Amino acid sequence: MTTFYAQPYDVTASGFYFEDAETYLARVNTVTNEFGDAVEEFELQFIDGEDIDSELAKALGLYQNTILKFMDCIEGWEDDQKLKVVMAVGECGYQFDYETSDPDDFDLNIYQDISMRQLAEQFVDEGLFGDIADTIITYIDYDAIARDLAIDYTETTIAGQRYIYRCS
Repeated sequence: MTTFYAQPYDVTASGFYFEDAETYLARVNTVTNEFGDAVEEFELQFIDGEDIDSELAKALGLYQNTILKFMDCIEGWEDDQKLKVVMAVGECGYQFDYETSDPDDFDLNIYQDISMRQLAEQFVDEGLFGDIADTIITYIDYDAIARDLAIDYTETTIAGQRYIYRCS
């Protein structure tokens, strides 16, 4: 279960924790300050939940006008879809619109738990550099290929997992 906190911008009012849309909707319009005035603006905070959901909250931001859609996304999306959005928005700088964007629309190359050198070796094994005769395969400088790959590919850690990715 994911826990959020709605912190009023009015310092004389107390916020509230919520875990679902029903609790949020029931409480958001009932908060008043010490003078009895309704509080309208809140800073929404991600308090506890899955690491990937926390990363998604950082990438997309938590706002009053999108919190319900965000909650739908963390419930409805698979972890790989969340990862794509975190990378696309948080790392590559792409825009995301809850109404029109789909996580699967982002064109990213993502490799998990691999180093640049291992990626270079994988690319050679897959034939991305053409057919290489067995007699010269031992002379390939994988470190040089890895340095070249680092121009287009970036290493990052998201939710405790190491990734290499390329924004297309």
